[in-house]
Amino acid sequence: MTSDLHLSATHPTEKRINRILDPAHPLCRSDVIWMLEFIKKKVADEDPALLDLSQPRLMQNFLFFAEAAMSLIHRRHYSAQEADRLRDWLRQAAFGLNQDNPRKPML
Repeated sequence: MTSDLHLSATHPTEKRINRILDPAHPLCRSDVIWMLEFIKKKVADEDPALLDLSQPRLMQNFLFFAEAAMSLIHRRHYSAQEADRLRDWLRQAAFGLNQDNPRKPML
């Protein structure tokens, strides 16, 4: 029998999140949009994982979500440093929503 942890590690959504958050993966606009849509759906569906987060942490998640979303509006191309910053915003915005995302913030 396969464990739940093993299943989550091989789930296509988890794989895509891990790829997007991987610093070696070249970040593209469609990745950022996909990640923002993923987070939006989790919030809209009232994912139970959100109940484990404190109100201050939820506010931080929203702040990082907004930073990532606004970066799409204001920029068309990203330098490596800006892509890293955007990837960090996405990681923080998705904090607590996926299995491989650390439960401890990286701030």
